[in-house]
Amino acid sequence: MEKIVLSNEEFEEVVRIRRKLHRIPELGMDLKKTSDLVCEELDQSGISYTRYGDSGIIAEIKGTLKENNDVIMIRGDMDALPVKEKTGLDFASENENMHACGHDLHTAMLIGTAKKLFSIKDSFAGTIRFLFQAGEEPGLGAKLLYEKGAMKDVKMGMGIHMDPLRPTGEISAIAGPDWASCDRFKIKVIGKGGHGAMPHKCIDATIAAAAIVMNMQSIVSRNTDPKKPLVITIGALHSGTAFNIISGEAIIEGTCRCFDKDVYESLPSMVKSMAVNTAKTYGCEAEFEFVRLIQPLINNEEACSLLKKTCEEAGIPFADRQSEMIAEDFAVYANAAPCIFAHLGAGGCFPLHNPEIIFEEESMKNGILAEVNFALNCLKR
Repeated sequence: MEKIVLSNEEFEEVVRIRRKLHRIPELGMDLKKTSDLVCEELDQSGISYTRYGDSGIIAEIKGTLKENNDVIMIRGDMDALPVKEKTGLDFASENENMHACGHDLHTAMLIGTAKKLFSIKDSFAGTIRFLFQAGEEPGLGAKLLYEKGAMKDVKMGMGIHMDPLRPTGEISAIAGPDWASCDRFKIKVIGKGGHGAMPHKCIDATIAAAAIVMNMQSIVSRNTDPKKPLVITIGALHSGTAFNIISGEAIIEGTCRCFDKDVYESLPSMVKSMAVNTAKTYGCEAEFEFVRLIQPLINNEEACSLLKKTCEEAGIPFADRQSEMIAEDFAVYANAAPCIFAHLGAGGCFPLHNPEIIFEEESMKNGILAEVNFALNCLKR
């Protein structure tokens, strides 16, 4: 097979699509304008797909060479963030939301990859499946597409995420744990309110809540293996209504992040035990809610090696990376088949989710070439 290249015209088309997407950011699972745009581009190229309302699209291209039942998956997420854009770009968001996590680039690249592979479908055998996913930020979209058969018969899969703090066009990846799990918990501490001058006649929920917050960190320092990273963050603590009233109720909300599956399985019971028993020590009760959002994202070693080889062959700079405690629902796919989640440098100076973030569009060239060549190399296996 000849070396795959992306013409100036093909890349300019991807940039045009990206800028259109950037202007119309939408949140969560309701991506009507975004989905309409993606379907319009697929229709123009003759690529077949199935649309699931405004919450996801699964497209497929079948190579026309000899029979091959292998299916390779490539995913791009499409949703934005409730962030007011401050970039000053002439194609900035036209509403109160913003593509501050680069999902507009992910979607545009996946369209570009699909169009490129469709144009050379007579040169390969097998099926390449494209997942245009909604709801990555709330951790809902991958579950939906998985339930719709996104991973059926998949032999290997790939996803790419923009990394604005790495060199433009550089692909980085790691075998094993990449991004962490994400759980959300809520604790309602119930005491007995009363006059601030008579604490002996009350049961102070604020004191109990404060103790729970402090004791929660001992789970990290004393209840888990220090060689297995764990983060427990209290993001919200609400208690009381006035300076002279002892609160009878407090609400604590937080998140847990880890890589290790054993730690992941034990977290709900550990967090609940700490909350309930600490509250009891202070004469309070604790109602506990623990919501599993995203599993740890574990990259397949063989897929990572194949991506590195692909980049070397295509002349794309590749670098090893370190794990981070950020979460990604691509983990749903990675737990169903061998997958690699790669990161694409975009040469900026602001981190993800920042209202001033600007991604270098030039990075998309290497992103598309990495997706195209990885899929073809997978099929050749």
